[in-house]
Amino acid sequence: MTAAAVSERTADAGWKFDNTYFRLPEVFHTPATPAPAREPRLTILNRKLAAELGLDFSRLSDDEIAALFAGQSLPGGAQPTAQAYAGHQFGGFTMLGDGRAILLGEHRPPSGQLVDIQFKGSGRTRYSRGGDGLAALGPMLREYIISEAMAAFGIPTTRSLAVVTTGETVRRETPKRGAILTRVAASHIRVGTFEYAVRVGDEEIRRLADYAIARHDPDLAGDDPGRYLEFFRRVAARQASLIARWQLVGFIHGVMNTDNMAISGESIDYGPCAFMNAYSANTVFSSIDQWGRYAYGNQPPIAQWNLSRFAETLLPLFDADTDRAVKLAMEILKGFGPLYEREWLAGMRRKLGLVGEDPGDEPLVQSLLDWMEKTRADFTTTFRDLSEPQPLPAALEADQEFQTWRTRWLDRVGRERLEEAKSLMRSVNPAVIPRNHRVEEALAAAEENDDLKPVNRLLAALESPFETKPEFGEYELPPEDDSNYRTFCGT
Repeated sequence: MTAAAVSERTADAGWKFDNTYFRLPEVFHTPATPAPAREPRLTILNRKLAAELGLDFSRLSDDEIAALFAGQSLPGGAQPTAQAYAGHQFGGFTMLGDGRAILLGEHRPPSGQLVDIQFKGSGRTRYSRGGDGLAALGPMLREYIISEAMAAFGIPTTRSLAVVTTGETVRRETPKRGAILTRVAASHIRVGTFEYAVRVGDEEIRRLADYAIARHDPDLAGDDPGRYLEFFRRVAARQASLIARWQLVGFIHGVMNTDNMAISGESIDYGPCAFMNAYSANTVFSSIDQWGRYAYGNQPPIAQWNLSRFAETLLPLFDADTDRAVKLAMEILKGFGPLYEREWLAGMRRKLGLVGEDPGDEPLVQSLLDWMEKTRADFTTTFRDLSEPQPLPAALEADQEFQTWRTRWLDRVGRERLEEAKSLMRSVNPAVIPRNHRVEEALAAAEENDDLKPVNRLLAALESPFETKPEFGEYELPPEDDSNYRTFCGT
């Protein structure tokens, strides 16, 4: 089949591109071309997500799908481009950009809301800064697994549509199999995009802000001078909600740089991320976070710090008077902590089956967390054990301090509505999370033995994470000890 025929068939899959970002000034983007792939092979395709996007690949062979998602046969309407942005990385400012990612364009699914379609690991761009622009199979499968788990938890996230191998070798600590992830996002506009724009010029920051408002908060679009402040307020609220949801499932992003904070409020860029097992506010897994800047307990204040950098870029749009603009921004930033706390406590109430609000709820939650930290209890398992209808494990029954706390909890819940409370708890406390050791064994099987069965089985277990299923029982168990576990960026 000719390349033209393949391209026509990929277009028939249902792509509907409308590339609005490309209409921004050229300083925000540069045309890019996916690198040649010697032997593209389909590793995994998210057919359920494809259906949600109005895409149908049933007429394409696996080879044709692989060519598509390796960038060798682009669909009609795609306009490949690399986006420019900046960012504070571990506190230090850097000019950045898509060094190994290419935005194909924006697809309009049946919902009508535009989504970005982006290749990750598709070769060098103008912003590669000496890097090879490539990605290895393991990190791309990690992002696929974690992002789909987050979606199953109901946490706003970018999604993974496909992973293909390229037939190329990627040089890291050891040679790796090259791969490309296709990522779907509400957009890839980041706090770092605004940090870049403000350094380009006043007109560019206004153009970007108006574009982001039209894309994510269209009801604010227009000429109202207060729209920029309200936009900032909404971004802050989205982040407060997002970080609270991370904390409630023990998710640790690992690299909360400002270029990894999306204006949409979605979780983005799953690099050295991991899920906490034994509870500790100081938990860090990322090999590059040697000082714990992005530890589990630091995620809320870091989000506020990132939002402060965002506010700095928007000050000229808040008010012509700098002092007044700073005052307006500070009012919203000071409100972030209380807003986050409300979101977090509301989530904790659900995790403990508490109805209504009581002044003693926060101390009740904190007492449980203090006990968990002291005993190194597993975060996910503890909440799930409390949720189950059957008796608690013997170890919890024998722990006097826990039983003292449990008596307080039962008094707050109301013993007559305990079963109702537990039903609520099971709907929000996952039985299955992407346990780090299970993720690693699945990735190792795929990388070393070309065996995707463990990846597919893990994904199947994560499809319904709030249900206890005997056939997936091994995924509910925590590791004996993962205190020495480390994650890596993959770049």
